[in-house]
Amino acid sequence: MNYNTVEEGKTIAIVSYLTIFGSVIAIVMNNDKKNIFASFHIRQALGIILLFFTLGYPIGYFDSWMVSSAFYLFFFILWIYGFIGAVQGQMYLVPVLGPFFQKIFKGL
Repeated sequence: MNYNTVEEGKTIAIVSYLTIFGSVIAIVMNNDKKNIFASFHIRQALGIILLFFTLGYPIGYFDSWMVSSAFYLFFFILWIYGFIGAVQGQMYLVPVLGPFFQKIFKGL
């Protein structure tokens, strides 16, 4: 991948990590050009956000600050890892779940 591809997709990649609305906006912004760098980060961010909401509801029933804290810390670390990769122009897979997100959202 060349420098121009990364620079063109960097803004879209960063926007994709800003809440679920940012991911939707990034998908729309990337719809025409299909930038490889932006698509990679959209898949990572969308996976992190959707999994957070999917698991967050059942985790809330544990009624334990230790379980909730571990949950939030885990997803915050994943989010920071992906966000920093987008800012630096790198395509790092999110630990543990990154390959799964790339496979499941391959159409984006």
